[in-house]
Amino acid sequence: MRPTVLLFDIDGTLISSGGAGRRSFEKAVLRATDRRDACNFSFAGMTDRSIARTALTNAGYEVTEEKIAALIEGYLGFLAEELPSSQCVVHTGIAEALDAVSGQEGVAVGLGTGNVHPGARLKLGRVGLFERFGFGGFGSDHEVRPELLRIGAARGAALLGAPMEACRVVIIGDTPKDVAGAKEIGAESIAVATGQYSVDELLACAPTWVFPDLTAEGALARLLR
Repeated sequence: MRPTVLLFDIDGTLISSGGAGRRSFEKAVLRATDRRDACNFSFAGMTDRSIARTALTNAGYEVTEEKIAALIEGYLGFLAEELPSSQCVVHTGIAEALDAVSGQEGVAVGLGTGNVHPGARLKLGRVGLFERFGFGGFGSDHEVRPELLRIGAARGAALLGAPMEACRVVIIGDTPKDVAGAKEIGAESIAVATGQYSVDELLACAPTWVFPDLTAEGALARLLR
């Protein structure tokens, strides 16, 4: 088997956090801009930095790195308050999939997520999953999803002691943006309909494979080939 890097998305793929992320961003944006309508868009597949940029633009603000950083800092504060009382769930098949791939020789299991690293730690820590991932590409690494996936893939390859071009890279996600990001970096993609997109909607994006969830027949085999 080729050295394999698996990069899992968080929201809608690994877990759902009961809307804690959106509520936290809405609170942070309201405090920063006094606008309740600035987050009137879908967050699906977006990075935290791109959410912050879009909200600030919608509120009529000139977007600067300082404003993005301040907004994300506010978001993280609200997220820490929201998560303990939110109904966070691990999606069907995730625990079994992580058990199946963890410890496999030649396999690096990481994250490929638009969440900034502290947000990823808060969300996954809430359900006891953060320590299952030794590395990742995060929204704090890059605002553009394909680039953060590329960074995560490079980190996984380094852990395996292999050049990235020699590795099989698989992106596991629940949105068209996950599929598009995988294509952009030349990776395979496993799309799961555990978020807001159906199997048919994901099929239309032409992922390498698509499953209702990771308990579906053949899903675990596709992770490891």
